[in-house]
Amino acid sequence: MYKIGWIGLGKMGEPMCRQLIGAGYPVVVYNRSKGKEEALKVLGAVVASSPASLMQQADVIFLMVSDDQAVSGIFNGEQGLLQAKTTGKLLINMSTVSPSISKVLAPLCKQQGNNYLDAPVSGSVKQAEERQLVIMAGGDETTFERAKPILEKLGKLVMRVGPTGAGNATKLAMNILLAFYTQGLAEAVIFAKRHDIRTEDFMALVNISAMGSPFIKMKGDAIMENNYRAAFALKHLAKDLRLAKSEGLATPLGEVAFRTFQQAEPAFGEDDIIAVIRQLNPAQ
Repeated sequence: MYKIGWIGLGKMGEPMCRQLIGAGYPVVVYNRSKGKEEALKVLGAVVASSPASLMQQADVIFLMVSDDQAVSGIFNGEQGLLQAKTTGKLLINMSTVSPSISKVLAPLCKQQGNNYLDAPVSGSVKQAEERQLVIMAGGDETTFERAKPILEKLGKLVMRVGPTGAGNATKLAMNILLAFYTQGLAEAVIFAKRHDIRTEDFMALVNISAMGSPFIKMKGDAIMENNYRAAFALKHLAKDLRLAKSEGLATPLGEVAFRTFQQAEPAFGEDDIIAVIRQLNPAQ
């Protein structure tokens, strides 16, 4: 059985790592905030002192961190993964980052005799806790097939969508659509409310209609309950839209969503994405 290395124990990374420990894999972890490692250490995980040390100990290394800058530091830092000078490793980057950074890192890994897969996920903390993530992978077929049995311990669907960077591009496309859904729901609720239609009545109609979906129901409930505690923080969607913009997003709706979420981030970045309604309607 492969020994797993896991880097990044945030809201998503921690429950995903738990799934692999629960599946019986020996796991070594590294996190910049040291306190987050302790709970997994109790479950049997070994704590590495650096990414390079983790790389030396593990066969398959996962990353689940915040952005391109964090990924670059983990690979290229003074004690980064590429400083380990090991071969035969499989590196799986599950972070939501740009296709461009994967296209830079994959050849660097290959030069050392290692393989790289970009495999971001669709889903939030609940899906991570219940192994219900959707995983989209970019990389060569052989690398994907090697990683697939492990990825299947984390999600309900694991799909290779193309070469290196394709997983990242697919995730950005999905989050563009997520932004449209989120802003569209917020604007519709605001419009209905301005015409004295109760949000409860409006959402009851939407949820039973062809436009209803689990996402619309969940975020509609959050609006009605005035609950903006982050399941997926607005700052992360704003970041993803910046990545999409840097990768060529220039459509009419894309431009509007990009502008709206950038404007909302300073005040509501730590709140859930549906807090965009508070940016669009300060009285909400």
